[in-house]
Amino acid sequence: MSRLGRGLSRLWKWSNAVRVATLNVMFFALVIAVIVLLSSDDKPDFADTNALVLAPKGTIVEQLSADGPSLSGLVTGGAGAETLLRDMIETIERAGEDDRINVLVLELGEMQSAGVSKQQEIAAALVAFRGKGKTVIATADHYSQAAYYLAANADEVYMHQMGEVGITGMGRYHMYFKEAIDRFEVQWHIFRVGKYKSAVEPYIANEMSPAAREADLAWMGDLWAAWIAEVAAARGIAEADLLDYAQNFDAHVVKANGDAAAAAVAAGLVDHTGGRDVVRDRLIALVGEEKKSHDFNRVDADQYLAYEREASPRPHTGGKIAVIVARGSIVDGEAPAGTIGGDSTAKLIRKARLDEDTKALVLRVDSGGGSAFASEVIRREFELARAAGKPVIVSMGSVAASGGYWISTASDEIWASPTTITGSIGIFGMFPTFERPLAKHLGVHVDGVATTRFADLSPERALDPAVARSIQSGIEHGYREFLSRVATARNMTPEQVDLIAQGRVWSGQDAHAAGLVDQLGGLQDAIASAATRASLGSKYQVEYVEPEIPFKDRLVKSVLGDAVAQVELMPGFASSPLVAVVRHFEEQTRIVGALNDPRGIYAYAMIDVD
Repeated sequence: MSRLGRGLSRLWKWSNAVRVATLNVMFFALVIAVIVLLSSDDKPDFADTNALVLAPKGTIVEQLSADGPSLSGLVTGGAGAETLLRDMIETIERAGEDDRINVLVLELGEMQSAGVSKQQEIAAALVAFRGKGKTVIATADHYSQAAYYLAANADEVYMHQMGEVGITGMGRYHMYFKEAIDRFEVQWHIFRVGKYKSAVEPYIANEMSPAAREADLAWMGDLWAAWIAEVAAARGIAEADLLDYAQNFDAHVVKANGDAAAAAVAAGLVDHTGGRDVVRDRLIALVGEEKKSHDFNRVDADQYLAYEREASPRPHTGGKIAVIVARGSIVDGEAPAGTIGGDSTAKLIRKARLDEDTKALVLRVDSGGGSAFASEVIRREFELARAAGKPVIVSMGSVAASGGYWISTASDEIWASPTTITGSIGIFGMFPTFERPLAKHLGVHVDGVATTRFADLSPERALDPAVARSIQSGIEHGYREFLSRVATARNMTPEQVDLIAQGRVWSGQDAHAAGLVDQLGGLQDAIASAATRASLGSKYQVEYVEPEIPFKDRLVKSVLGDAVAQVELMPGFASSPLVAVVRHFEEQTRIVGALNDPRGIYAYAMIDVD
């Protein structure tokens, strides 16, 4: 056997052993999960006084992904855990009305990210909870920026003495591939309309364009100013001091002799530092001690919410308002929860429209867009719902840009948070061809016959100029269609829309001023507006219409999520520079892989939703 053959044989044996070991681990984890699930007691153990422990993990989302954490997350250390926004808010609201719950404990060490608008909605629930005379305690070993926003709205903020408050500001960086594409002599054909349509820039440039830089700094500045103002107000410190901490963090740490926790205390961001025993002792003083565990009288939020929903279901009286969540990239055809499928989302809308008990629809958007064709399929279904006499109200979450705005146009009213990212009204298409690297580096040539120059469009062959002209014409037509949809919805002319379109991204407050949004407010405001338009009064029920995740998929997702979490806890792994680079490439692969529009025309903004 040759040296190459022996190497391949060893590689196969190694990969097969890894595969078998991985499957065995997953199988036993699945068995254990089933045993735990079947043997668990659903009823919380309430004492006379109790602290409810809310411990969000990973990313705060509008809708849980059906696919859950990916196996690639085990390799890259990518964040896989998700926490549902509405579950958090409902838990806080129910606890506020529950005399058995005296204290809410926010364990924020595993919370990684959340859009600013989501942070604001949770904070509003915390303020209402405190308004009932109850106490909120925040604790973490370290605080991410998103987690600290929630902590700032607590009565007391605790952190480990070796921890850090990471207020890093807001940034948006992408890899740019033009030089690499040129080096490999790939012909990356780009078609677009819109001065600010920057989603294609990584493939045609080595750096951000001045137009994209201008637009990003504008909306990012609005979100950052709101974040600073609201956190400073919640903590009772000056905005200038908080901004100084973020911009000159090094000076603050140096002044504290390298002690980041002491720097946070000196800046007024943290009330107490110490080990976990400090928090535990404080909570025992507030709610009492559980004798067996010697812990404070605690109730875990997940168990509490599940029990309360069964024991005290929300009233099911009056007309129904259907809430349809559109989270993630918009793709053609069917797609699982966490991604917006043109056909699958249209089915949900149609289900709500044909339900006689449903009197109004609310679309909750958290998407940077995607397929223009799929966006139009979804938009049309909302148009039919309105034609059937059912009001449609849009509530924009953290992002409702490009295709996310397209699907919002068939509505009676659009609500957005001031910190929503929206707009990006523009169109693009991309098509790479590899004829040069195939021929030059591999000696592979492509030849054949066809009856027309448009037959067998293939990435292995050069793009015919006639095909390129037809694609660009289609892109320009798509942009005119986009302008027309917006103009009709916003009672403007296409020319007026074009002035604020061109692919430019706006903050919610600027979009409101420009006429792209009707009202500023959150999801509950949009639901109340839908009830008013449907003449439902104060008695109505809210039902989320979304695809059901089968039990086996939820179980596998839970098990795989635990596995990803364990990888993330490996010292230094998740923060490895190499892993960070791999994540960037994984993100680009995911984005390009989701582009499945039948005509290759996309309304997409490259903005992180969560």
